[in-house]
Amino acid sequence: MIIEPSVKRAVAFFDGQNLYHSARESFDRKYPDYDPLKLAKTICEMKGWQLHAVWFYTGIPDKKENEFWNHFWTAKLARMGRQRIHTFARTVRNKKEKGIDIRIALDMVRMARQGNYDVGIIFSQDQDLSEAVNEIKEQAFIADKWIKLVSAFPKSSMSQNTRGINGTDWVPIDSALYESCVDPNDYRKPRR
Repeated sequence: MIIEPSVKRAVAFFDGQNLYHSARESFDRKYPDYDPLKLAKTICEMKGWQLHAVWFYTGIPDKKENEFWNHFWTAKLARMGRQRIHTFARTVRNKKEKGIDIRIALDMVRMARQGNYDVGIIFSQDQDLSEAVNEIKEQAFIADKWIKLVSAFPKSSMSQNTRGINGTDWVPIDSALYESCVDPNDYRKPRR
């Protein structure tokens, strides 16, 4: 018999680029201005979950190809490190992001297998991650373990994509919630 834990430990997995593009489409955001830690904490508080860890994944343009965005992501990731967010970044060449989805999926499955979380919050709408969701659910069923997987994503009347990741519970992020979790730092400006 699968027993639902009374205290639910949550781990947040952020697909940095996917979240930004969704926020741009839904709320007309001009750059990735969200604060992952605030977003994860806010969702957990709303749902009554205990935030255990935050993992953030993104591609960073090669400095020679795009110095502006390279600086932006380097500075934003440095702040996340100071917030004790686990970060994974891969250099992007010719505007092609490779391996980010695979890294997220591997970490989600590994941490679920190790029992590191009861709730996995995926800040993404990338359907490629549905394979990892299916694997985690199958492993939890075999192990007779309770687990919940959630897809959190920006949603408004302007959103083209209004679906979360297949096999997950969907937690739409409205404009007010997003606005309450904006990072006050603007990494587009070089520090002096």
